[in-house]
Amino acid sequence: MRFQTDLVPARLIRRYKRFLADCTLESTGAEVTAHCANPGSMLGLAQPGTRIWLEPNNDPRKKLNFGWRLVDHENGHFTGVDTSLPNRVLRDALMARQVAAFSDYGTIRPEVKYGTNSRIDFLLSEPGLPDCYVEVKSVTLCRTDGLAEFPDSITARGAKHMAELAHVVRAGHRAVLVYLVQRTDCDTVTIARDIDPVYAAAHDAATLQGVETICLGTHINAQGIRIAAPLALAPLPR
Repeated sequence: MRFQTDLVPARLIRRYKRFLADCTLESTGAEVTAHCANPGSMLGLAQPGTRIWLEPNNDPRKKLNFGWRLVDHENGHFTGVDTSLPNRVLRDALMARQVAAFSDYGTIRPEVKYGTNSRIDFLLSEPGLPDCYVEVKSVTLCRTDGLAEFPDSITARGAKHMAELAHVVRAGHRAVLVYLVQRTDCDTVTIARDIDPVYAAAHDAATLQGVETICLGTHINAQGIRIAAPLALAPLPR
């Protein structure tokens, strides 16, 4: 997935009201406000002075002329902060059959209603195979070198999704949770049990009922984001 316009570097002044970020453009020193498409805590990613990358736009329908897309760790690594992008990244990979776990499925339907007032990110189908319900989670938290964690804040919605995926398995279908890690500096994924023990319990219960979990890395730069190799998932606690 390529960004629609070239990104521009900036320095973060502050993030506030969850969806707003004041920034200073590196090229001109001008102060601008960018849309931050991330409802989570963004723990460790929103310190003032952080180098970030913004996507400009001239869409009259949008209130702000910039969207915050990346954190630049200034060591060759990036984190994608826009939680709407993982679905686009995975859809591109599904269409190209780049993810081995899903490569046998030829029909890909996004945003299909299921469960209780929910929509599955992707419903995959293929004659002779069970329907496959795919839920995508954006992973951006890293508190230990090399270890990505989800979630970065309490997510009642996430726990609800786990219960609904377990119900899908009981109905005879396939259900897969995809942790798409929007960081280039991690090789293992785990559940942040101290941040949301309810979600952790829901994840563990769904796993025991047959819900699959796949962790995917990403290649990220100022041009775009694409799927990389699978990452390891830390085992369930005993």
